[in-house]
Amino acid sequence: MKFRNRFDQIKNAKKSLLCVGLDPEVEKFPIELKKDPDALFLFCRTIIEATAPFAAAYKINFAFFERFGASGWQTIEQLVAEIPEDCLSIADAKRGDIGNSARHYAEALFKQLGFDAVTVNPYMGWDSAEPFVQWHDKFVFFLGLTSNAGAADFQYYNQNLRPLYSYIAEKVESWNEAGNCGLVVGATKPQQFREIRNVAPSLTFLIPGIGAQGGSVEVVLQNLGDTNGFLSASRSILYASDGDDFAEAAAQEARRLQQLMKHVFV
Repeated sequence: MKFRNRFDQIKNAKKSLLCVGLDPEVEKFPIELKKDPDALFLFCRTIIEATAPFAAAYKINFAFFERFGASGWQTIEQLVAEIPEDCLSIADAKRGDIGNSARHYAEALFKQLGFDAVTVNPYMGWDSAEPFVQWHDKFVFFLGLTSNAGAADFQYYNQNLRPLYSYIAEKVESWNEAGNCGLVVGATKPQQFREIRNVAPSLTFLIPGIGAQGGSVEVVLQNLGDTNGFLSASRSILYASDGDDFAEAAAQEARRLQQLMKHVFV
């Protein structure tokens, strides 16, 4: 089944657009857990188990695992297998290269690791995007308007009174013939949601920045105007507590966010 079909089924069954971002920092783990040599995996698995009833997807941020080398890659592989069938898996790897390089990246993420979706930097154009897009049963979220402050360095570049992120959205819309392209749009930029939706009406948004970065579920949903997107929260869920009750606190925060989304399905 294609990604979008699964997304529609999952979000309607769970009444949730919540994507839980797995950005684990061992330094922030409970003291006793830090002592375990398999702490990285155990922490993330526990978060998945605690939040799965409320989540539509999990986004694994590769940077937080690659820092550990081969063991980090092994942990990624283990965690993908832990994600329940009624949740989607997103590789937050931000790949972006051309030709065979992109083809091998796509095969590694989709075939070897088994992810449902990936984040990709569109800066190098169609020949860097096509090797990912050709996997029609998978999904590709292209960076559009990101939530970080540095987004202003390039993404707001204005030519003829139209910012670069708008051109990117329009171009990704043209790549979406197979219905498997989406766009990363930061939760801290809700005022641009309708503008981007106007030029990219078919794209599914991946919206990071809920919670710790200041993004609001209520404001995002008000400006998004539909349910064609994931609202992603990481730190506010992962570190809702720094004690041994971290799983219970994570579940409580995930449930709170899901409840804020629930009304859009009525």
